[in-house]
Amino acid sequence: MEALVVALAAALSLTVSAQQARAATVTVQAESYAAQSGVTLEGTADTGGGQNAAFLADGDWMRFDNVDLGTAGPLTVSARIASAVGTGTIELRTAGATGPLLAVLQVAPTGGWQTWATRTTEVTTHPTGAQTVFAVLHSTAPGDFVNINWFSFVGEGNSQPAGWVPIDQAKWNAQVAQFRAMTPAPVPANAVRVPEFNATCDYSHSKQDDPIVLPNLAGASHMHSFFGNESTDAFSTTQSLRNNTATTCAPAEDLSAYWIPTLYDGNKAVEPENMIVYYGSRLPDPAATLPFPEGFRMIAGDAKAQAPTPAGSPGQYWCAGEGGEIGRSTDGNWPVCAPTAHLTHQLVFPDCWDGKNLDSPDHKSHVANTYDGKCSGAYPVAIPNLSFVVSYPTSGSAAGLRLASGMASSVHGDFFNAWDNAALGHRVKDCITQKAKCNSAGTF
Repeated sequence: MEALVVALAAALSLTVSAQQARAATVTVQAESYAAQSGVTLEGTADTGGGQNAAFLADGDWMRFDNVDLGTAGPLTVSARIASAVGTGTIELRTAGATGPLLAVLQVAPTGGWQTWATRTTEVTTHPTGAQTVFAVLHSTAPGDFVNINWFSFVGEGNSQPAGWVPIDQAKWNAQVAQFRAMTPAPVPANAVRVPEFNATCDYSHSKQDDPIVLPNLAGASHMHSFFGNESTDAFSTTQSLRNNTATTCAPAEDLSAYWIPTLYDGNKAVEPENMIVYYGSRLPDPAATLPFPEGFRMIAGDAKAQAPTPAGSPGQYWCAGEGGEIGRSTDGNWPVCAPTAHLTHQLVFPDCWDGKNLDSPDHKSHVANTYDGKCSGAYPVAIPNLSFVVSYPTSGSAAGLRLASGMASSVHGDFFNAWDNAALGHRVKDCITQKAKCNSAGTF
């Protein structure tokens, strides 16, 4: 069977044992070591919560017992890491800290000690079955250089676990062929050379539904504010979205569903004025970008994150408009805007895809962020860099606000693609791959 190449995220939280041999994906939490040297555990802000191995420096190590490396054949090895300053490597060895080398994962700064990124490498030859694996840290820099949340080992001979939604390869091949056959529109001389187009979407409706996380379970979620397809509910599918053509988005060819947790001022819902969904690229050369496959879905952010967001926090809400931010709420977690400004938030999604799955159990493990300006390894397919920019008709107040999911840090967004394939393909071809800024109509 073709190797699975996607690392499951920390939410799977598997404790590996010999009895779990041949698991579809073996995910080893860093805190589950059997022995260690130089390791301190701390709470993580990464997806799924839990703990991470922290303050790791040159020479530190961890031992993990009974790690199932599957059968002979290709093995994808990943680590979820965070680093503010350091460079170095994580050597994975079997049998001992100086035993046979299994894999080497590169460490480079990710932007902070709780700013997480997945590093992946492919291994062609490796021991099989249950093994003792040592993670040995190496760096030429003094002091701590990396935190680790989890390791993942994905090999051949494994079956697809629940939650993965494999793509219909023939259908995808046809969509890609249609896209490649498109003739790009000529770019005017005065065009802004930024790879971007957008959909401008008004607020549609609110429901305690989530067709990605809790499909077919009406009322089982916290309250969400929906944009785009007006039919979206717990029972939405790709086909139902495509069949219901009423949308709050411009262009009308975008029948996708977008949603975020509802914002509250006390017990009163504050629904957004609108959402601009930007489709862009962070690649130095965006020409490799492909459109989203029909039925593709993913989530950005973490509904379980409940941490303070003082001024300067990454990914926080801000004030857009004249006067900007004039203070903070009493708890410090929300900006207070000038009367001429309004509360705004931008949520950015990953932009590399595994090319195999429309969804994954945690709705994130089939995608990753670009690394070193490219999509490679387990996530070789460049997809549009999606982001939500949401504007609210409020300036906030000293009393602060809350989300249906909790604190400001729990902000998250969901995307369920139901674009008309031709309309999406032409926009990717014209605007992104040619590096030219387009409007909601897909024109320059």
